[in-house]
Amino acid sequence: MRLTILGCYAATPRTLTNPTAQVLEIKGHVILIDCGEGTQVELRRRKVKFSRINHIFISHLHGDHFFGLPGFISTIRLLGREKELHIYGPKGIKEAITLLLKLGDSWTNYPLLFHELSSKEPELIFDDKKISVTTIPLDHRIYTNGFLFQEKEGKRKLNIEAAQNYGIDKAYFQNIKNGKDVTLDNGKSIANKELTFDPPKPKSYAFCSDTVYDATLSAQLKDVDVLYHESTFLESESELAAKTKHSTALQAAEIAKASNVKYLLLGHYSTRYKSIELFKEEATTVFSNVLLTDDGRTFDF
Repeated sequence: MRLTILGCYAATPRTLTNPTAQVLEIKGHVILIDCGEGTQVELRRRKVKFSRINHIFISHLHGDHFFGLPGFISTIRLLGREKELHIYGPKGIKEAITLLLKLGDSWTNYPLLFHELSSKEPELIFDDKKISVTTIPLDHRIYTNGFLFQEKEGKRKLNIEAAQNYGIDKAYFQNIKNGKDVTLDNGKSIANKELTFDPPKPKSYAFCSDTVYDATLSAQLKDVDVLYHESTFLESESELAAKTKHSTALQAAEIAKASNVKYLLLGHYSTRYKSIELFKEEATTVFSNVLLTDDGRTFDF
C-alpha cells in the first residue's frame, strides 16, 4: 500500500506548497483522493500515469480540495482517454463539472461517471474483489466525507515444499491455491492449511479531510492501519479551529489513540506556522507513531 502526497496544505496554493491531493496505490488500484489546484502538474512530477487513475474521491466542494479536477478531466480528454472515469463526491459536483464542460463545448470523449453522495451515515460506495471504500461522515462547514479504503483478504499462498513432501502432483496446485483440500491416492485427506501459507493481513487506510474534532469517529476508525487526519492548527489556535470547523494536531492524535491505529499522518497545515515539525511535536505528546505529510513525500505501508 503506497501513498503519494501531491499537496497537503490548507487554503491556497503557494510557490512551494499545494492544496490537498493524494494518490493511493492499493491492490492494483491507483486512486486519486481530492484534487486541489496543481494536481495534474504534481502527478507528472511524481511520474504517476494519468491513464492508471480510474477512480477519484472528492471529500467536499471547497476549492482547495477540487479546483484541480476540471483541469485533470480536460487533460485526459486531450490525451485520448477512452475508458471510464468514476468520480465520487458530494451532490453538486456533477453540476459544477458539467457546466464548465458545457460552456467550453469540451465534452469528454470517454464515459465520465459521477457518484454523488448525500448520506450522513457511513455508506459503502465502491466494492470489488480487491478493495472496498466506505464514507466517513465528517463535521465541516459544508457537507464533507472522509473515506475508508480496505483491502480484502487475498488467496492463500501455495507451500510448494509441503505439497512436494506429500507427493502431490502439480495438477492439483491451482485447486490448492483456490482453498481446496487434497485427497491422496491412499484416501488420506490433507487440509488446505497444511499446504498453504496465510495470505498477508489486509491493510486499511482512512482519509479524514477537513473536520472539527469529533471523538465519535474512533468507532469507525478502530484498528485502521494508517489514518490521515487533518491538523490545520496547533492547540494555541484551538478556538480558531473550532470556529472554522478544523482540527488541531493534538486533537488528531487523540483520535488516533482512541482508534488504536498503527500510524497517524498529519496534514492540511495552515501556512501561518514556521515549521510543520511543530505539528508532530504537539501530536506525539499523545500518540507516538506520527508521520508528517509533505508535498512529494511517499509512504509505503
